[in-house]
Amino acid sequence: MPDLLNPFTDDYFMQKALQEAQTAFEQGEIPVGAIVVAKNQIIARGHNLTELLHDVTAHAEMQCITAAANFIGGKYLKDCTLYVTLEPCCMCGGALYWSQISKVVYGASDPKRGYNASGVSLHPKTIVVSGVLADEATLLLQKFFAARR
Repeated sequence: MPDLLNPFTDDYFMQKALQEAQTAFEQGEIPVGAIVVAKNQIIARGHNLTELLHDVTAHAEMQCITAAANFIGGKYLKDCTLYVTLEPCCMCGGALYWSQISKVVYGASDPKRGYNASGVSLHPKTIVVSGVLADEATLLLQKFFAARR
């Protein structure tokens, strides 16, 4: 049941990230979507663009980190939250570390390629919440890869 006093919950913002993942899916990209939020306002949106840009670094998180830094006018994302449908990889985890983002919320875990499996740490002050709408994120990923087989 939604909180009528504060509709801006983790589920609400993860739904927005899932919309980005759906866009990636429709474009033939691995369906990972992300947004960055500051003061309950979405300041950056992104989804995987690795195929379109022929760039292995064009992950949803990287797109959002750059866009959010441009929006803020600085390199540190303090007082910002990243919502991403899949656990960040080691590359994105490293970038999130350097951005000093305050909070990371992700949906599906990635036990093979996620930052946790690779031993990468986020910034010590970064709060991490996992499993938000994980079933929805996992289903979209499974649908994508099933179509590829």
